[in-house]
Amino acid sequence: MHDSGVPILALILEDLEAAQRRDPAARSKWEVALAYPGVHALWVHRVAHRMWNSSKVRGRLRLPARLISQAARALTGIEIHPGAVIGRRMFIDHGMGVVIGETAEVGEDVVIFHGTTLGGVSMSTGKRHPTVGDRVTIGAGAKVLGPVTLGADSRIGANAVVVKDVSPDTSAVGVPAREINRPGPVPEPEKWLDPAIYI
Repeated sequence: MHDSGVPILALILEDLEAAQRRDPAARSKWEVALAYPGVHALWVHRVAHRMWNSSKVRGRLRLPARLISQAARALTGIEIHPGAVIGRRMFIDHGMGVVIGETAEVGEDVVIFHGTTLGGVSMSTGKRHPTVGDRVTIGAGAKVLGPVTLGADSRIGANAVVVKDVSPDTSAVGVPAREINRPGPVPEPEKWLDPAIYI
């Protein structure tokens, strides 16, 4: 789940490939690199996250990391706290209004649509934001609140409000979200036709 130790350039190339593979509107890696705010926010986060966790300077880079993340928020409309752990090949589609809290953990190959919040329900310290498994898709406007876990290959419907764990290989829709069981993982082409994403 963690990308520490992977060269930044390798992560950048992976991010470009992931966006181009997942968005049929992406015509080239250059277009993604220059015009995709979700990719820009992710790149800035990767730098800010390494600053946030730098042990060599005993936390002295945490304020600059926050300032960098806030600059990215102003430019992209996407707020990712530098303390959040983001896995490889995540794709934020459109991106405007996405918020990812400090103790959130996001797995690999995750897709998040605009207006999504990975937020907390408590003002206490400690783990207070969601953990998102690998290959999860979170629909537009969904709110995932508290230290809940979204199992691998789960799908969260648009505008769902998730306040409890979601099992792997299921869809969750509604307010509050309820699971709709489906057998086995969803093949990649079918995933984008899943109506639960757009409800």
